[in-house]
Amino acid sequence: MSAPSTPKATATLVNPVRAGRWLLRLVLLVGGVVSLIPFLWMAVAATHKTGDLFHSPPPFLPGGELLQNLQRLQDSVGFGRVMLNSLGIAVIHTVLSALISAMCGYGLAKFRFRGRGLLLGAILGTMMIPLQVLLVPLFQMMASLGWVNTYQAIIIPFLANSFGILLMRQGFLDFPDELLESARIDGSGELRTFYTVVLPCVRPQLGALVIFTFMTQWNSFIWPLLMLNTEDKYTVPVALNTLTGLSRVDYSGLMLGSLLATLPLMIVFLLFQRQFVAGLLGGALKG
Repeated sequence: MSAPSTPKATATLVNPVRAGRWLLRLVLLVGGVVSLIPFLWMAVAATHKTGDLFHSPPPFLPGGELLQNLQRLQDSVGFGRVMLNSLGIAVIHTVLSALISAMCGYGLAKFRFRGRGLLLGAILGTMMIPLQVLLVPLFQMMASLGWVNTYQAIIIPFLANSFGILLMRQGFLDFPDELLESARIDGSGELRTFYTVVLPCVRPQLGALVIFTFMTQWNSFIWPLLMLNTEDKYTVPVALNTLTGLSRVDYSGLMLGSLLATLPLMIVFLLFQRQFVAGLLGGALKG
């Protein structure tokens, strides 16, 4: 019969575990601080003149030029209007794209029809096509429709997102078919069953898709740059690009604009962060 463990032996076993946890916390803390350095520098640079940023050493504390930089940014690109343009485009695109992705994913997961596997393979194949290959034919299509320099040309072409369809399909695969049959027996139509029974059960995947789609559309640059040719319709990335001239770059304006442009992304992420993590993990673990 083995002798009972002594408090000294127990402490010897516990101390390395505690030390490992504290070491892990220290590493995470250092990594978090390092990752915040560029953001902090952007915030400091937004409060100084462009010339002050090239002094040696550069400024490490906030300055007093924030309001002046904000006024110059508004006068240069109409930043308030640009933010509203980007916000409207991103919100409309996100809502429509999430709805289409959810409906397509539901159909691929719960309906049996001929060619379903072929369709799924085609959707997977589109993920390997780079955006640059699609720019010319898409531009010709938008020009033939008369949609050049319009918001619908930015919103509509990329509504059907292959990543979103596959992510939602993975969430719907785990939904029990018995509940669907019960809803149908009770007289519920397919659309009502989808919106009231199925969709609330995949909120983690839907939240992850909303964040991913909003961030992608908000940061989109190449396609809006090609389609929009008047300043009153510019989005944030396109407007900030106009601050980089051939001979002079307004770095303080760029830093302030970039800082303000991150605020909607942070708000959306904070609202859906729990669903974002749960949705990505759920989509990765379910087959």
